[in-house]
Amino acid sequence: MMEKTRMVPVVGGALEVRVGGRTGPALVFVHYWGGSADTWNDVIGHLSPGQATVRFDQRGWGTSRVLPGPYHLDQLADDLARVVEACVPGPFVLVGHSMGGKVSQLVAARRPAGLAGVVLVAPAPPEPPVTVTEEYRQGLSHAYDSPGAVRHALDHVLTATPLRETARATAVRDSLAAGPEARQEWPLRGIAYDITRAVRRIAVPVTVLAAENDVVEPPRVLRECLLPHIPHATLVTVPAAGHLLPVETPGAVASALGDFLQILRH
Repeated sequence: MMEKTRMVPVVGGALEVRVGGRTGPALVFVHYWGGSADTWNDVIGHLSPGQATVRFDQRGWGTSRVLPGPYHLDQLADDLARVVEACVPGPFVLVGHSMGGKVSQLVAARRPAGLAGVVLVAPAPPEPPVTVTEEYRQGLSHAYDSPGAVRHALDHVLTATPLRETARATAVRDSLAAGPEARQEWPLRGIAYDITRAVRRIAVPVTVLAAENDVVEPPRVLRECLLPHIPHATLVTVPAAGHLLPVETPGAVASALGDFLQILRH
């Protein structure tokens, strides 16, 4: 799919946003902690030709690494809202993965004009699970300290199926492409940020994709810590996959997005 690059002004600089396709509603992709716009490469490759898409590197990561902090979730939500305002003239669907899922929940709770729905892909839930202890967060903050640490996280925590070598190389590159403040904001603070009061304002259709073998955000955790706060959401479990659904099973994610768009159109 051919994409055009747009520079979107935000606090402290600009985000490089890749915009493709013309057929809406537009899918606005929001990547995980350690990811980038490229996390969605294979998902976009499986979408219907012409599907409108928007993706970018979040503040502090990849091409947006030079943007100053703060890097907290409210700032990331402000950035996402600006991207939507600048790049999406019509209806759109937020597609957020993991940390990007939590950012997407915050933006959806603001009820922006044009928001048609939300697809949360192995999302961080609005209510932090009891497993998110201080010890857990301190350990997580070192997961991307080195190439070896990233590869260990990919092979033993983030995935349940082997990645293609090109996808694995991209994931390693992306996880290392952040400054120390951006890299540590999520594990030390963002993951424990309770946004339950906000997400109760989400009024559009929501689909949650859970990965059967996800040890980061297991289906059980999403049932306990997300569904009670977004009760109209539909939970769909993707078999055999781990936390990196967009990279492990891009076809399944694209198929779920296609199904969601069909529901919206009818």
